[in-house]
Amino acid sequence: MKALDEVMAVAGFWDNPEAARATIEEANRLKSWVGPWSDLAGKASELHALAELLEEEEDADLASEFLRALGQLQEGVEALELRTMLQGEDDHLEAIITIHPGAGGVESQDWAEMLVRMYTRWAERRGFQVNVLDMQPAQEAGIKSATLEILGESAYGFLKAERGVHRMVRISPFDAQSRRHTSFASVFVCPVVDDDIKVEINDGDLRIDTFRASGAGGQHVNKTDSAVRITHLPTNTVVSCQQERSQHKNKSTAMKMLRAALYQRALEEKEKERAAIEASKADIDFGSQIRSYVFQPYTMVNDHRTELKITDVYAVMDGDLDALIEAYLKSAGQHGSGELT
Repeated sequence: MKALDEVMAVAGFWDNPEAARATIEEANRLKSWVGPWSDLAGKASELHALAELLEEEEDADLASEFLRALGQLQEGVEALELRTMLQGEDDHLEAIITIHPGAGGVESQDWAEMLVRMYTRWAERRGFQVNVLDMQPAQEAGIKSATLEILGESAYGFLKAERGVHRMVRISPFDAQSRRHTSFASVFVCPVVDDDIKVEINDGDLRIDTFRASGAGGQHVNKTDSAVRITHLPTNTVVSCQQERSQHKNKSTAMKMLRAALYQRALEEKEKERAAIEASKADIDFGSQIRSYVFQPYTMVNDHRTELKITDVYAVMDGDLDALIEAYLKSAGQHGSGELT
């Protein structure tokens, strides 16, 4: 396979800028996989040579170096393995995350604000950019709702693990009697998609009919088959044009009309999908949570989908979510659906 710079130097490569950009993007995407794999393969080869040296002679410093390098290799393999789990159609996209408080009043509003901080810290740890798209403060404390845009490679692929109801148990700072309260907040995650919907039209999906135009336009219009009707067979979308005397011009205009019609159809389908997702949201209440965060009488984060339990709830609240996300992605992959409920 030629290097990208060699391909770019081929005569005519830039004649089609859109195709050239697509080629470069695809090459960079493949490079992002080949590079880490080659790096890990090189480190594994070095470790093999180091192991052979240790078999020949005992050396404490060499053994320490071997264990350190082995740990780094293991971390690299696990990171690459995690990336292979992000193979969904939208997993490579950036994310929009929306948080709403549920049952629990002021306590839940405060909990929702705590989750905003948790996801912000997680994103910062990964070097992702966080944009606050909307933030509605509550009257006494916390928030009524918040929407964040998380910009970074595969942000959606990771954060889809967080979609659902999150439950918190703690001694409420808003309770004068210091009683234990249970609060809920919902987290909804969707991918950041391009506003431009590309409409692909295959020639084989079209039936093009020509006929004589009717109405105003003079004798030439009425005596020749200049009018054009195009039927998009998969959707049964029909457009026609007879405004011009030229059949070629009418066909060109009809194709523009067809693209516009299919574009609108795609938008409507997208809205239907979004509405279906919204309708599938669980009630923000008891029995519907995906994860519990317990601060009292003990500390524990329990993911109810994967049964992973982490005792350091404060580290999780500070954005240390990777273990929980990884466990979810592994479990979803084992179920073969990419989603766990």
